[in-house]
Amino acid sequence: MSKWLTIAGMGEDGWNGLSARARHAIETADVIVGSSRLLAFLPKTAAEIHEWPQPFSAVVDRIRPLRDRNTVILATGDPLNYGVARKLMEFIPFAEMEIIPSLSAFSLAAARVGWSLPDCDTLTLHGREAAHIEPFIQPDVRLIVLTADRTTIAEVARRLTARGFGSSEITVLENMGGPRERMSSFLAEAPTAIEYSDLNTLAIHCIAAPDAKRLSRLAGLPDDAFAHDGQITKREVRAATLAALEPWPGALLWDVGAGCGSISIEWMRAARAAQAIAFESEPQRLAMIAANADALGTPRLKVIPGTAPETFAAQPAPDAVFIGGGLWIPGLFEGSWEALKPGGVMVANVVTIEGELHLYDLHEKHGGDIVRMEISHLTHVGRLRALRPRMAVTQWRARKPW
Repeated sequence: MSKWLTIAGMGEDGWNGLSARARHAIETADVIVGSSRLLAFLPKTAAEIHEWPQPFSAVVDRIRPLRDRNTVILATGDPLNYGVARKLMEFIPFAEMEIIPSLSAFSLAAARVGWSLPDCDTLTLHGREAAHIEPFIQPDVRLIVLTADRTTIAEVARRLTARGFGSSEITVLENMGGPRERMSSFLAEAPTAIEYSDLNTLAIHCIAAPDAKRLSRLAGLPDDAFAHDGQITKREVRAATLAALEPWPGALLWDVGAGCGSISIEWMRAARAAQAIAFESEPQRLAMIAANADALGTPRLKVIPGTAPETFAAQPAPDAVFIGGGLWIPGLFEGSWEALKPGGVMVANVVTIEGELHLYDLHEKHGGDIVRMEISHLTHVGRLRALRPRMAVTQWRARKPW
């Protein structure tokens, strides 16, 4: 199949900013598809013009019938940098298209504020909840952030301030590359009353106050980082559990008996695009999971209310499973193990003798390792100090055969 589709990036400098290759593609196109904003930059053309359909799901029905025609899709900036090209390649083979990038908003923003891109974290909040910024808020880091619209600015400032990063400088870069370009800065704790453009990008230098909440992306957040009712996998055990689960980019975890969601939330924070499903039956804990997911930057965490294993039905197969409670429930382990992909990791924690006996049976049948973790914390005994042991946790770790 010949290349019938060109995806051309365009900036706010419009036609004048396009490369010769992009101009030629547009000048020879039979059909041009784009937003009204980008289409307005084009000179007169004999091509058939289509405005970008809404919602995005309608794109498939609009683009597929054009397969036999020379088609150009106008995209903002770099189509492969949080742009439309990735979505289009889900139903159009890459071999049938050519991609001609323009400067991305990240490159433009870095050039405006004088930051080296490899020294920045880049992310998008366009079409995503602002909570996604939370794991990136770290002392002295520089963030370049695509926004949904002007409302993102105030929400980002609120989240920075709530974490104790109110002295962070936020630079708002509007309509970069065009005649309406504007750049202005303010401290997160002192937002301005400026009416910003919806087309903006943020450059943020994160500055932490002495009492700021510094929440590492490594496993083992403090217990008080989570809203919980005491039923939480404690910090040291949680760190060991995440290490045993081996989070990797894009992998899906089933967190069975999720409690406050600490394991699934830290799984998602640990690796790019990691996914998790939290299975929980208690209404109060369901509310805690939602609150923790928002506060800790994992709003994509999928929460399934109800009693396992009945709630396993129709859920996508996991790459890893954690069972933090209820291992004794009939069918819970069997349903989890059956759903787990070959080569996937299973980790179960117990604190009771009956639970240990169950783990020994599972180890006998499926192999793996059994580890006991005994953690002690400093406490006071009168005027003296002692290490008080917590309840020991026994953990079974196993990998499902290929």
